[in-house]
Amino acid sequence: MSNLKSGNSKKAVFPVVGIIAIAVVVGLLASFLVIGNLSAAQTATTSADPTSTVTTTVNSGAPTTVSGTSLNAEQIYASANRSIVTLQGTQAVNSFYGNQPESILGSGFVVNYSGSYYVITNYHVAGTTSNLTVTFSNGDAYPAKVIGSDPYADLAIVSVQAPTSEFYPLTLSTSSSLLVGDSVVAIGDPYGLTGSMTQGIVSQLGRTIQDETSGNYSIANVIQFSAPINPGNSGGPLLNANGQVVGITTASVTSSQGLGFAIPSDTIIKELPSLVANGNYALHAYLGIGTVNMSYQLSKATGANVTYGALIEQIVSGSPAANAGLQAGSQTSTVEGQQYFIGGDIIVSINGTRIITTDALGSYLAAHTAAGQTVTLGIIRSGDKYMTVNVTLGERPALSS
Repeated sequence: MSNLKSGNSKKAVFPVVGIIAIAVVVGLLASFLVIGNLSAAQTATTSADPTSTVTTTVNSGAPTTVSGTSLNAEQIYASANRSIVTLQGTQAVNSFYGNQPESILGSGFVVNYSGSYYVITNYHVAGTTSNLTVTFSNGDAYPAKVIGSDPYADLAIVSVQAPTSEFYPLTLSTSSSLLVGDSVVAIGDPYGLTGSMTQGIVSQLGRTIQDETSGNYSIANVIQFSAPINPGNSGGPLLNANGQVVGITTASVTSSQGLGFAIPSDTIIKELPSLVANGNYALHAYLGIGTVNMSYQLSKATGANVTYGALIEQIVSGSPAANAGLQAGSQTSTVEGQQYFIGGDIIVSINGTRIITTDALGSYLAAHTAAGQTVTLGIIRSGDKYMTVNVTLGERPALSS
């Protein structure tokens, strides 16, 4: 897997900035996606839509992003920069000497939900951070606390003890209208350099990444973009040509040239009511399978009649996939130097939507399903037998602390 760096900065006694390593799947290797935490099962150790209470600063209606709209970066920055905040605190980090406190610096942005102001950021920035403070663009700083978080989506909602005059909320727009090639900007605090902006385009949609905070589950339906981001950017907004939030910057590939990833705004809009009201989000769909992308080479090795889809290598015992009768690989095979479990079902569609890769499967589940829902999987069994299987999706097990 490729190494990624998340955008929160860890500083030592003097201002040296470190990098947290996470991994990106992007359809290249076997993935557990939002489908299941297979290794946890093997070792045994390890509100859906927004309601009418969402204020006018959360635009979850008709798409407002117009493909090809010219982007006025200066105007966007002038309007949005005062909405960007810096989050600081300490996290306990494992070291040779045990858990040691380290300083954390990350970004966030202000939203208005149901008449109250909150800061949205990444879970890996604030989810386990103590002594949390929020500093506004004018330099005013206040104590803050996390009131809701979801490590599976790398999201955290922060309440700040500040007067209302400090808050300038951004508008959340639907990310479903984004197209590859749309212009975007990212604003945040890379390496503590507050209020820094970079510009790029959406370079792909529906990616899958893995963050160390989410266990072995992957974060699906992620936006890939070309605006450069660095440690400290995490939690900042990804803005469209209209200056509206379409994502939250989360990670970039180490040593890449402008290969960044953002949690889509649709995920924020979907989870915000539950995160504020309940402190968590418990509707992530769970299948309980480990998959790998099908390919021409795998098709030849397995005798399958398709070269696309998600090949099921392993299934968690007692999972929704197991209960529905899906079949995992029963033998190993080495294809172009990589070992696979072959002979399992190949998922080629879900609810009639063609599934080309494990990314596509995870992104569909993340965007269109919830725990408790029944979906219809189209599969290829024994290489050439097409059939459909109904699966009632489960709820993900809680992550171990």
